[in-house]
Amino acid sequence: MALPPKWYQFLVGLFASLGSLLFGYDLGVIAQVIASQSFKSKFNPTDNEIGAVVSVFTGGACLGAGIAGPAGDKFGRKKTIMMGAIVFCLGGALQTGAQGLSYLYSGRAIAGFGVGILCMIVPLYQAELAHPSIRGRVTALQQFMLGIGALCASWISYGTYVGFAPTNDGQWRTSLGIQIIPALILAALILFFPESPRWLIDHGKPEEGLRMLAKLHAHGDENDAWVRAEYDQIQDAITFEHEHEAQSYAELFTDKSCFRRLFLACAIQASVQMTGVSAIQYYSVTIYGLMGIQGDETLKYQAISSVIALVAQFLCLLLIDKFGRRWPLILGNLGNMVTFIIATILLAKFPPGESGNKAAAWGFIIITWVYNFSFSATCGPLSWIIPAEIFDTKTRSKGVSIATMVSFAFNTMIGQVTKPAMTQVGYKYYFLFIICNLTNAIFFWAILPETAKRPLEEMNYLFTNAPLFVPGMKPADFATHDLERRVEQVEAKQGYGRHQEEAI
Repeated sequence: MALPPKWYQFLVGLFASLGSLLFGYDLGVIAQVIASQSFKSKFNPTDNEIGAVVSVFTGGACLGAGIAGPAGDKFGRKKTIMMGAIVFCLGGALQTGAQGLSYLYSGRAIAGFGVGILCMIVPLYQAELAHPSIRGRVTALQQFMLGIGALCASWISYGTYVGFAPTNDGQWRTSLGIQIIPALILAALILFFPESPRWLIDHGKPEEGLRMLAKLHAHGDENDAWVRAEYDQIQDAITFEHEHEAQSYAELFTDKSCFRRLFLACAIQASVQMTGVSAIQYYSVTIYGLMGIQGDETLKYQAISSVIALVAQFLCLLLIDKFGRRWPLILGNLGNMVTFIIATILLAKFPPGESGNKAAAWGFIIITWVYNFSFSATCGPLSWIIPAEIFDTKTRSKGVSIATMVSFAFNTMIGQVTKPAMTQVGYKYYFLFIICNLTNAIFFWAILPETAKRPLEEMNYLFTNAPLFVPGMKPADFATHDLERRVEQVEAKQGYGRHQEEAI
């Protein structure tokens, strides 16, 4: 029995999101690597060298995201995913076999380059395959699988930490080597999955594009009314884009509608880092240490946090297409703000390691878990969903590429400044994130129109005609209903044709 089309689309999106699993795993595993005794005894790294091991990854990812834009347009979505997975395998192998810090730096940078490619191209690929009614949950797989990767890293790290002797390099090499396995699976099998119909039609392969649309949405029936209507809409939109839309990166900044979408996508990716997601995670480890929680116990609490994030991301998968994009993003930032206010009060009144108040320290840990839930259910997934769905076919790869670069650039910046900032100003550093979460909520309340369930080809009309100040808009405003009309027309023609055949 054939899978229902939407289940098939979901499973294709799930396989492609192995790329984000690699990102989550690598981010999670490196904390264990640099903390293991065998790593420290082998390399004896300084604080600056440890910082470089961590940050060179996101630096490489920023470059990879930039390359993925033109690569996705030139070679297609599938081949670009394969390229990213192969590059990641090379970086993972260098890290696993590292005999010196230079090997580790190179491996981290190369693996980051591969992850940058994958994090940019995977949500774009998912959005172009999915039916509008499930596009949110398919694209949200990016963040969900990132959470799966982080969870796997937590427990694998815990296992290798306690399973190997402190003098055995397997304590850190094993967990680094395991990350190569999903990358190999992704690289080996992605070409067996469907290419984006929009990319095929855009590159002069309309027959193949129609075949892929039918495979994705109608069990291969090319005469299905929805498939024919979607195909005609994509054809018309691409013809218009070739005549009027961005042919180069420069036009993303000169065309008002394109720039509006680019600005929004970059703002969303930057705002996610300014919610404090990286900072609160970095400092929570310090709190564990000040409470007297060390080593394998710390890894246990990190694993608990990963489970909480995964539950939140799963709820997002279930509900994001029901509740839309706009209000979950606004309310998520407000929820983050509340948790930061509570965390700041706790740190100010009961400094961990000084007050001796373990209840307050545990209160801080619990509020970081609440923050993690709020962020993982809203801001995290939406930072991938919205940029992937608001651009036209001609601008999508370029726009998502720039937005993803912004994400990694802000990630690197927050990672670099958090430790010295906490040393210099302590809990007052959290004021930044209280303010940013509030301004994020106000900003997106003012400028973000609802994009859920709109066909990708209708986004141009929305962002060209919708007012810049959008609070008065209703979700149905500026909807063309063009796809529904096309479906009705195709069904009417097919019904007329059948009637004629019966008459003959």
